[in-house]
Amino acid sequence: MPLFGRKRNNLINVKKKEIPAGLWSKCPDCGAPTYRKELENNLNVCPKCGYHFFLTAQQRVDLLITKGTFQEMDTNMFSTDPLKFRGPKTYQEKLKGDQKRTGIRCAVVTGTGEIHGKKIGIAVTDSRFIMGSMGSVVGEKITRVIEFATEHKLPMIIVSGSGGGARMYEGAISLMQMAKTCAALSRHNNAGLLHISILTNPTMAGIMASFAGIGDIIMAEPKALIGFTGPRVIEQTIRQKLPEGFQKSEFLLAHGLIDMIVERKDMADRLSNIINYSSKLENKKE
Repeated sequence: MPLFGRKRNNLINVKKKEIPAGLWSKCPDCGAPTYRKELENNLNVCPKCGYHFFLTAQQRVDLLITKGTFQEMDTNMFSTDPLKFRGPKTYQEKLKGDQKRTGIRCAVVTGTGEIHGKKIGIAVTDSRFIMGSMGSVVGEKITRVIEFATEHKLPMIIVSGSGGGARMYEGAISLMQMAKTCAALSRHNNAGLLHISILTNPTMAGIMASFAGIGDIIMAEPKALIGFTGPRVIEQTIRQKLPEGFQKSEFLLAHGLIDMIVERKDMADRLSNIINYSSKLENKKE
């Protein structure tokens, strides 16, 4: 058989199979890639390092509240544009865009439900909606559910996840919500009722400086960023390097700002235990 003059074999171009987008997620903490379905089955917690990914407000409700018991409140409330705010986008354009993208009308979901048989009031902010910032409607909805909990003698749970604080598009009207929500929680406290604040990544600015920071019990998820302003701004202001892990849950627990760090899978059970313990104390007082 001749070695030369043979017909060359043609290389077959195999078209690379395209991988659908969104199948994998990269952990922002350890950098490990994780199959999205595996991540969802693990409650959106990185199986490599335990980093807690974002959850929507509805996912939080599903995680904490017994199935079939949640009753949402004030579903028809939405923000107007009191200052006629103009920028690269108008306030109305941002509101409509986030409403369409997220399927919710504002940055908080409120209502009542049960945790292991105990009825509670609950509010959950959603950072997909203008970074979970607090405008007039967010403040009003939270205040209303607190007042409902006070009237019906229910424990109040607020899950915070806001990187936006008070909403600049509403100016002083937004800032007023800090005092309004705290006043409602003060009346709730004076009625001898329990308020548990849950801090998630991130909980910052006006949210942290108001209702998120005044719980009877303040718990946080692991590695959550918590504070008033971000570490980069603080470093630029004081011209000093901040300690390692500054403003993370673990640092704040060590320095007494929060009471406990609770992993997502244990959150409902821990809340139930605290509520039961608080109820026993109230019964003893009576």
